[in-house]
Amino acid sequence: MQKIEHIGIAVKSLETSNEVFQKLFGEAHYKVEEVESEGVSTSFFQVGPNKIELLEATNPDSPISKFIEKRGEGIHHIAFDVVDIEAEMERLRGEGFILLNEKPKKGADNKLVCFVHPKSSNGVLIELCQEIR
Repeated sequence: MQKIEHIGIAVKSLETSNEVFQKLFGEAHYKVEEVESEGVSTSFFQVGPNKIELLEATNPDSPISKFIEKRGEGIHHIAFDVVDIEAEMERLRGEGFILLNEKPKKGADNKLVCFVHPKSSNGVLIELCQEIR
């Protein structure tokens, strides 16, 4: 793992949350994108070298909708940049981590992604991200 790629925050409303975080960071989001496979709309903020991803559910069955229903708005996941996502997935499987994806899938912000089950990482949902070349 290279670095923290972004921190994902579950929100009820992108519109409302974009206003809040724009005031907080002093800059507007740079991208809004829908990820149909995850049932979310995302909004990205660049904060110095770091990124914050806001996630709003697009349907009641999405993981974000279930997360907010159970825990409320807040930090949902921490994403790490990796050079070779398939090699990193294999390494983590070998270390006993439970992966939520058999293969990497297309995520937001031009990334291949895979999630590590929070039950195997002390309650933290981890996302692996590799830039699509």
